[in-house]
Amino acid sequence: MAGDYIPHPDGEFDAWQDNFITYASANAAALGLDPLIDIAPLTAAQTTWTTERAANTAAQAAAESARQAKDAARAGLEGVIRPLVARLQSSAAVDDAERQALGITVRDTEPTPVGPPKTRPVVSVDTSQRLQHTIAFADEATPTRKAKPAGVRGAQIWVKIGDPAPLDPSELTFLATDTRTPYLAQFDGADANKVAHYMLRWDSTRGEPGPWSETASATIGA
Repeated sequence: MAGDYIPHPDGEFDAWQDNFITYASANAAALGLDPLIDIAPLTAAQTTWTTERAANTAAQAAAESARQAKDAARAGLEGVIRPLVARLQSSAAVDDAERQALGITVRDTEPTPVGPPKTRPVVSVDTSQRLQHTIAFADEATPTRKAKPAGVRGAQIWVKIGDPAPLDPSELTFLATDTRTPYLAQFDGADANKVAHYMLRWDSTRGEPGPWSETASATIGA
């Protein structure tokens, strides 16, 4: 307990009790202690403590030695098993049912479908050049990186030219699927000073589209 005069760790307790009993025994008369009533129970309990502590220390050492021997035995057995499994995996005589029965890896020969993208592109538009927009996109989960999400082929880029902004994707016109940001959109002079409204979505390698981005709007410079 906190503030206890008897140390808790066994090593510290052992040194403390030895000092306590040695001093009490040597100074029993001065301390008003009776050798039979007070000192004899102390030394008997000390003998039991010393014996049991030594037995515990020996048991711990034996347990650690046994653990090391067990670990070494396991490593030795694994060292025999793994080369044999490698041979079995490369053997034409072993089929998947036998691999399953042995409890070893059964290779997946058909890739697991990734499914449609779950995240959306984040879109920004550079209008610094006349009659063109540079459309940059990144994933909303990693907006500071250019990398596409896993399983994504590219970004579908759709646009509506002219206000008002689209309320529904059915108002959009498909521009391109771009596999690498940024995308350059170029316009005719007739579109100058009009507003282009962009919406993007990721397209998976299996042709499955993800959710739409927020609308990004920018004026086409003359």
